[in-house]
Amino acid sequence: MTNWLMRELDLPHDEADRLRMHYWHRYGATLLGLMRHHGTQPRHFLHGTHDVEALRPGIVFDRAIRHMLRRLPGRKIVFTNGPEHYARAVLRATGLESLVDGVHAIEHSRYAPKPRVGGFLRLLRDHRLTASRCIMVEDTAENLRTAKQLGMRTVWVSRSAAHHPYVDLRVGSALDLRRALRLF
Repeated sequence: MTNWLMRELDLPHDEADRLRMHYWHRYGATLLGLMRHHGTQPRHFLHGTHDVEALRPGIVFDRAIRHMLRRLPGRKIVFTNGPEHYARAVLRATGLESLVDGVHAIEHSRYAPKPRVGGFLRLLRDHRLTASRCIMVEDTAENLRTAKQLGMRTVWVSRSAAHHPYVDLRVGSALDLRRALRLF
């Protein structure tokens, strides 16, 4: 994103990085700051900052994840602050695409990123979900706060020792999900 800001806004590296972080902290997503203050078109930004081919060499995949997801009950929907094309490319590259029932990307949330409630409400509406019947699995604790407020059960994938009242269950690895979800 910093490189995109340097190129599109003609900024030096340090200033572009500072602006990226400022917008991310202030609005929850760099994109929202760019839309508000620079008139940036979301699709232009999302395609320019989410290069699937650049990502591909760094993808490390464990077949155990595929096996675990296959055995996990219920619908599985990827809820991401990234764009749909990127999420689907990652799912294809990891061989998980056929195990996921849907993708709810930032553009489906009308650019309201997690943890904003608007994105969650669109997810529930678009996929005809009832919050109390959902389990949100997330690696960013703050995103679980909104899920919990809406009535979802929450699982935090983290090795952190921190405790949050809106986290129902913490697992150290996504591979622990099947065993851990039996507790619900």
